Amino acid sequence: MAPKKNKKRLTPEQRKRKSNRTTWIAIAAIATVVVVFGILAASGLLGNRSDTPMEPIAPTQVLLETTEGNITIDLRTDKPITSGNFINLVNEGVYDGTTFYRTMAEFMIQGGKGASGGNIPSIKDEIGTNNRNTNYTIAMANTGAPNSASSEFFINVADNGQRISGFNSNYSVFGTVIDGTDVVDAIANAPVTENPSRPGEQSVPVNPVKILRATVLP
Repeated sequence: MAPKKNKKRLTPEQRKRKSNRTTWIAIAAIATVVVVFGILAASGLLGNRSDTPMEPIAPTQVLLETTEGNITIDLRTDKPITSGNFINLVNEGVYDGTTFYRTMAEFMIQGGKGASGGNIPSIKDEIGTNNRNTNYTIAMANTGAPNSASSEFFINVADNGQRISGFNSNYSVFGTVIDGTDVVDAIANAPVTENPSRPGEQSVPVNPVKILRATVLP
């Protein structure tokens, strides 16, 4: 059996240096964790903002003045990210002069394309358990990828969540048309031609309806 080695005693100065070294190692480790956490948060890898409860917005209505007539939308107070983004874009005037460029009877009318040159940052999805794309609700369009909605929106002219599998789990509903449903129907049922970017789809309006001005109502 190997004999035990005598444990070397440290001088007070050596103990002090060792303690200081341990302290600095701990500080460096904490700093590294903080930096990594910050990077993940900034890149959105810590999860969807909608996973964290946010304060509801105040009741808000938006008026779309179009060449076909007026549409009034009541925004959902429980969708602060989506409704808040829409309010900001309306206040910035980015929808003024844009058109409903894709319209399909018994499906939806889509607008907001090209707002501010298409440089609108994307937002996090707000799907939740009460997300229903029913008739005359407004929802955010997206690229098909999660958290890719920015400025484009569509107004349902059918219960698309009921008739299309997975629709409710992909498109964040953030309001309802409370006045001007006849205008929405007129836009949806106007003559269309084939969409060159979607072969076989008849969805390009012959005479696109323009949003003259979008306004947050007092």
